[in-house]
This record gives sequence, structure tokens and C-alpha cells, in this order.
Amino acid sequence: MGFVPSPDGSSSLSAPAPAAAAGSSPGPSSPAAGPKAVDKETTAGVLFGIAAYGLWGLLPLYFFVLMPAGAVEIVANRVVWSLLFCALLITVTRAWSALAQALRNRAVFGSLALAALLIAVNWLTYTYGVTTGQAVEASLGYFINPLVSVLLGVFVLKEKLRPLQWAAVGIGFVAVGVLTYSYGKLPWIALTLAFSFGLYGFVKKRVGPRVDAVTSLSVETMVLAPFAAATMILLAATGTDTLTTQGPGHFWLLVASGVITAVPLLFFGASARRLPMTTIGLLQYCAPVLQFIIALVVFREAMTVDRWIGFGVVWLALAVLTVDMLGTARRNSVARRAKRGT
Repeated sequence: MGFVPSPDGSSSLSAPAPAAAAGSSPGPSSPAAGPKAVDKETTAGVLFGIAAYGLWGLLPLYFFVLMPAGAVEIVANRVVWSLLFCALLITVTRAWSALAQALRNRAVFGSLALAALLIAVNWLTYTYGVTTGQAVEASLGYFINPLVSVLLGVFVLKEKLRPLQWAAVGIGFVAVGVLTYSYGKLPWIALTLAFSFGLYGFVKKRVGPRVDAVTSLSVETMVLAPFAAATMILLAATGTDTLTTQGPGHFWLLVASGVITAVPLLFFGASARRLPMTTIGLLQYCAPVLQFIIALVVFREAMTVDRWIGFGVVWLALAVLTVDMLGTARRNSVARRAKRGT
């Protein structure tokens, strides 16, 4: 598939390198300067990617300190304060014209409205999982997500799978069976996260490069903001909100959700512009790995032997998928070099 959505919903497309200035001639140091510039860009891209996925991986700790706020209140605040932060960013970057253009384009707005509904489901499910002591299963959802993306490629985009991709999907089905037996029920939190996020990435892929990350997040939060604001008002009216009842520290932590939502997204965009999709695809595993470690070490969630087996099977499927991805990237690179040499 040609996209890698982030855990916060954005999808990336690698930006082309800027063309050389017309009429310029390379100086004597150009051959040496070129690789150094590329190395710096790659290093910066990796650092931005680690920062983005690292922050997303640490989200369970943020939700934990927000307790006793529940999932609905956390997500409602996240939407409202994200919209305000995006408005500030758009003002600073003078990007109001891009936002207006996205709102006027029916195809773009319709796609982003659907994406907003999908990411709302994803955020609610993930926050619910973390705040109810099911962070391990929540991390499983993002481990499964690459397999769901492959399935969407088959059933929606009519793509043909390579043998290793078929093997990974088959192993993934076995893993779901093992985990269903372990939990005594379908791991619905993990499956809801994986499918909502996979569908979200598919919808964002259709929008493509027509909107940047900040504009996209702004439109999506605009769609959700009326519902989020109504939810916050309802919680306050019924006396079940925590925004103004748990002290100033809790208040500002909830308000900070706007920054905490947008900053990793900006880091991710900076990374995606500098790195090939294969590298981004490998970096994305940082987030669920961190979430899984936090669930075990900090939250002390239980992991039975059969659950370890189930997770092990999932990781085997991901290993097979990664081998296929790296092999394909290498073959494509060789083919491009051969084409340039002819």
C-alpha cells in the first residue's frame, strides 16, 4: 500500500526533492556536499520520526494522569483544544486560504468528514482501553493495523498480495484465534482500533497531497467540535465533568491535549518528508512497543502464557510482513538504479 498512517491519523506521502536552481553549475565540492546533505536530512527524519512515534507511544501515561476523567470527556476535550491550537497554527503560518480551499472542495471535505468519524471511533476506543486497564489490548490494535492495511488493499483496492504478505495475513488470523481463546472473547478493542485506523488511513490516502497535516486535522476537528463541545456542556450540566473540579493542574493538563495531539503530527510530517516509506513503516512499530511496555511495567497489567503466545504469533506475522517490505524496497531500488544506468 502506498501510505503509512500515523497513530494519530495522518497519512504521509513522500515529498519530492527540490529541483536545482536553473542555470546553476555544481561546484567542486558538490559530490561531497550531496551525500552529506542527504545524511543530515535522513538523520533529521529519523529523529523526527522517533519523536513522533515516541510521543504517541507515551500517550497511555498522559491518559493515566488525566484520571478520573473518562474516555468520553478526554476525547471531547482533545477535539476542542486541538481545534483551538490548529487555529493558532494556521494563523501563525498564514494558511487560512488552504483551509478555506479544503472546506470549499466537496470531495476533500466529504473525505475528511468521514475520516473525522473514523478517528473519533479510534480515539474513543483507545482512550477507553487505556483508562479501563486494557492498555495491552489497545497496543495490540496498532500491532495488527499493518495486517488490516494489507487486507484493505486486497478487498478495497483489489491489490494482489505477494506470497509473504499472504503468509503474514494467515499468521495474523491464527493470532486472533489464539487471543480470542485467551481473552474468552474477541479482542474487540484491538480489532476496533485496527480496522478504524486502517479505514481512516485508506480515506486519507484518497485525499492524498491535496491537504497538509495541519489543515487536515483542522477540518476533522471542525467536524467533531460541535459534538465535542455539546458533550463538554452536558458533562458540566450533569456535574460529571472533571475539567473544572479537579484543580488547576488537571484543568491545564486537559487543555494541553490540543498541543499533545498536534505536536507529534507535525514531527511526523517533518519525518515523512525526509524518509522513504519503508523507513517510516519500520518506525511506526515504536508506538505500540512503547504502549505495550508501559502497560506491563507501569500499569502492571496481567499477561498470561496464552496471551504471550498470541502476541508472539502477531509479532511473527509482522516480522514476515517486514521482511517482505524490505525485500520489495530493495528490489525496487535495484530496478531504479538499473533504469538510470540504461
